[in-house]
Parts: sequence; C-alpha cells; structure tokens
Amino acid sequence: MSEQKLPVVVIGAGPIGLAAAAHLVERGIEPLVLEAGAGAGSAVREWSHVRLFSTWSEVVDPAAEKLLAPIGWTAPDGATYPSGGDWATDYLQPLADVLGDKVRFGARVTGVSRLGRDRVVDVDREQQPFTIHVLNADGSEERITARAVIDASGTWSTPSPIGGDGLPALGERSAADRISYRVPDLKDPAVRARYAGKRTAVIGSGASAFTALAYLADLAKDAPGAHAVWVLRRGIGGSTFGGGEADQLPARGALGLAAKAAVEDGYASAATGFRTGVVEKSGDQLVLVAEGGRRLDPVDEVIVLTGFRPDLSFVSELRLGLDERLQAPTELAPLIDPNQHSCGTVYPHGVKELSHPEQGVYLVGMKSYGRAPTFLAMTGYEQVRSIAAALAGDQEAAERVELTLPETGVCGGAGLFDEPDAADSESEGGGGCCAAPTTVQIGVGAPAASGGC
Repeated sequence: MSEQKLPVVVIGAGPIGLAAAAHLVERGIEPLVLEAGAGAGSAVREWSHVRLFSTWSEVVDPAAEKLLAPIGWTAPDGATYPSGGDWATDYLQPLADVLGDKVRFGARVTGVSRLGRDRVVDVDREQQPFTIHVLNADGSEERITARAVIDASGTWSTPSPIGGDGLPALGERSAADRISYRVPDLKDPAVRARYAGKRTAVIGSGASAFTALAYLADLAKDAPGAHAVWVLRRGIGGSTFGGGEADQLPARGALGLAAKAAVEDGYASAATGFRTGVVEKSGDQLVLVAEGGRRLDPVDEVIVLTGFRPDLSFVSELRLGLDERLQAPTELAPLIDPNQHSCGTVYPHGVKELSHPEQGVYLVGMKSYGRAPTFLAMTGYEQVRSIAAALAGDQEAAERVELTLPETGVCGGAGLFDEPDAADSESEGGGGCCAAPTTVQIGVGAPAASGGC
C-alpha cells in the first residue's frame, strides 16, 4: 500500500483527537483514532462533575459540527456552560458515533516508531511509514502502519506530584490512600463521606484548586469540622485569585472569586510560601513538611492539583524536538512559557510551531503544551485544523490560522512567582490588564500587545 493510502493515526478520542479526525475527513484524508478507554472522552468523563469555564460555543469544533449536522445534531445553547459529563455525552460520543469505524476503543498505543528504524537510524528514514504498536482490551497486540501520527493523548494520566522539586515528596507513595490528584465529586455519597468533617490540604494555585476549594467550602457549610488548608508555593498577591471580574471567561474568573470567598469566610486557610518535601504519617493523619523543615498541622486528606505532564514513553523512538523545561515542541514553548506568558501574550499557533525533526508526527492539545497550564480547547481545534491542511498539501491554509482567545485579565505568569510582590509588579507594569482579544495570522509574528501586556 502506498504511503498516501495509509491512514493518519490519531492517538486519543478526546475533544482534540476527535476534532483532528473531523478535520482530516473534511480534507479527504482517512483517519484512524485509537482510544485506550471504552468510550469517547474517557478522560473527560473522569471529571464529569466539574463544569467548564468555557461556554458551549467555545468547545465545539467547527469541522466536527459540520460532520454532525446530517444526523440532526444541533449544538446546545452556546451561552451555557457544560460539565465534563455534558461535553462527553452530548458532543464527544455523538461525534465518535458519526466517525464510526474510524474510531477504535480499547486500543492502547504502547509505542510509535518508523518501520524498521529505531531513533538512531538515518538511512531512508523519511521514506518509511510510521508503525504504531497497540495493546487491545482483549490482551492481543498488533502493529498498524500510518502516513502520519497525531498524538492527542493528553496529560490526564500523568498528574504532577506533591514535591516542590517536581518529584514525589518523601512518603507520598506510601500515603497514597489519603492522597487524591483529582477535584473531588462531592455529590457522590462515598466521596462526600471521605471529606465530611475532615481537614483537607489542597495543593495548587490554578483553576482546579479554586474549584476544589469552592466545593470544600460548600461542604463545610453542611459538615461541621470540615476545613480546607490551601497550600501555596508562593505568597498571596493581587494575581493569586486569577482575573476575577476582569476575566473574559467569566466562569473562570468566578472560580477565583469563589476560592477567595472560601478563605475570607473562614472555610479555608492558606499556608503560603510552602514547598512540600515530606509527607509524614501521624496516627490516622498526615503532616506536610516543607523543604526547610516547616511543618503544617495534621490533615486527614490531601488533594494535589499541581498540574500535569506529558507521557512521552511511547513516543521515545521518534525524533522529537522538545523544550528542555516545558517538554513542549521547541517552536511552541516560548509562546506558552508560564514564566513569561499568561492571558493574551499567548498567541495562536499551527503546524509550523508543532513540527518536529521527525516529519509527520505532531503532539497536539494538552500534550503539546507539555507542563504549561494555559491550554484552551479552541486552541487545540486550531492546531488540528492547521495540521490537517498541511497534510492535505494546502500550506496556505495551514499557515492562515486565525483565532480569538479570551484573556485572564492577569499578566503575572500563571502562578510561577515565589513572592506576591513579583507577581504584582509584573501585572502592574502592564497596567493591570491584558490586551483585547486579537486575531492573528500564523507566520506574520506575534500580535502587538496593547494595555502593556
């Protein structure tokens, strides 16, 4: 079979993987989506109780909507906010159903390489198709060949650990029965009972931590004795609670305000400037110990929401160009580096920024951002639109990626400052707000920021 007749393999049937398949179909290219889970959006279903801070209008891909139209599917009210469960059930599963046998479930990718070439071999490398090793749900193994690979497997399966140095804290593994790396579903009676009347440490400073704090504050109103201890690696400053009312994604801003209310109302207390080095057991409780020896009062449970990182193990035979810090594509990393960027300073990007030394392989979606935390679904939809155009040979369309991104209203760099003053001065230096949404054309350069961002 000629390489042009081989499918493009898409790894992962989440929002970005299925969007990639829709764009490939629109371009007349045969996709094959391999999903380890039993249904569409398997990872999304694991946080089905969490409501997105993006509206329906921002989480439905245009090519996917066109593919769904012939079966009578209509998008939900674009101004409303879906939960993870809504997103998976009302959009992702119907999309997978329309794609039919182009999507395979229970197919876990265990390795990707070039046919007959490990990562060392140069000879005729680019002439060889990709080989994808798959472990099926029934235990059987197979090898699939493809003309290109789009890895949209996400980062959900690899949450970051407690340790401030990026490694598991000492004692973290042995205390696993008291530690969770997910926002708790407190509507589930068993989960509610786990946290009711307990002291719970919440480690993290992003939207997930805000959500957990808000949930635990609501629980504390009905469960005497329940209290959250918010563990922050930096101090509290003007940017700690996000964009608030200035956030152009209002629901995201509301999360920060809810976390702020939890602290101000006494349902949560903050432990600032704390980088955990050790988790000690103290009877039935746990004690968090900082790298410098500072100890917090014992807690019953720990919720770790310190971000995610990409699993690169199954693409280790490919020649990837990844940034040494973020583990994101080299060309993309400077655009999303949370040490430098937040809000509108991250501008849209396409196939150019997502390419690697190994031609024909792309990391997209959350995985393309590596360890950077500021990914939005609409960014991923633009990524795969651009890649599909490039695979179809339409370079002009691939480079004409246009996207308007909502901004956070905070320019401090997504929580990587150790001291609140540093974050505040960075924000104040930019006038305290970000530029208006900007539509740009890839290849023309970054938009000129207004408002000092």
